[in-house]
Amino acid sequence: MHERPVLVFDSGIGGLTVLREARVLMPDRRFVYVADDAGFPYGAWEERALRDRIVDLFGRLLAEHDPVIVVIACNTASTLVLPDLRAAYPDWPFVGTVPAIKPAAERTVSGLVSVLATPGTVKRQYTRDLIREWATKCHVRLVGSDRLASLAETYMREGFVDEDAVRAEIEPCFVEQDGRRTDIVVLACTHYPFLVNRMRKTAPWPVDWLDPAEAIARRALSLLPRDDAAAESSGQDEPQDVDVAVFTSGAPDNASRRLMQGFGLATRRTASA
Repeated sequence: MHERPVLVFDSGIGGLTVLREARVLMPDRRFVYVADDAGFPYGAWEERALRDRIVDLFGRLLAEHDPVIVVIACNTASTLVLPDLRAAYPDWPFVGTVPAIKPAAERTVSGLVSVLATPGTVKRQYTRDLIREWATKCHVRLVGSDRLASLAETYMREGFVDEDAVRAEIEPCFVEQDGRRTDIVVLACTHYPFLVNRMRKTAPWPVDWLDPAEAIARRALSLLPRDDAAAESSGQDEPQDVDVAVFTSGAPDNASRRLMQGFGLATRRTASA
């Protein structure tokens, strides 16, 4: 049995897209999902304050849950604080989530790629370094959305979303240049895949919406200790315990609890904020 869980962390419900893929690859592993709803949305934070918050928060999360590996299922947090987390807690492996610029550059036919992200991810030097390293032969447009993460939260909790609002947020992603059109949009926030059907419906033309969730889950599996990874592949073990969701506010609303139950997560009111 796997006693130590995989901890999946996000500012809200977006990391559930990564959890969903991780469960497919690690069906016998126990998961702890942490939603930092007390800090949501991260885009409104000053960088130093957000960095300090997350590093401090993980001191308590690691002590409480002792995960075998940590998945930071949030582009905003990953592009800001991964080096600090690895330095502060060297005994735990961390897997980050960064914009999938390299695979987008490899797949594009038109050479026009857009990266749809939070304003925090767009302004990070880390994101520009990825473009410089992997996409110098492409035209990459960075599009920072102020509202999509919140729209995704509303959609997943309440079951509806304003399609005109979604259209307005994604519109800058679509570029026409010298007879060519954007053909790939990188979803550089884990919340966004929850809205991808609405994005397809409201987009001016079809594109490949690049969701990195499966790649993140595969990376996490590859970093499990050898014995653990072998056990996942064999499928021999029985699940040890129920997966849980922890909200840093300590008091998720009824819609959030229902959402977590829909993902097979038992909601715990233990606060770690």
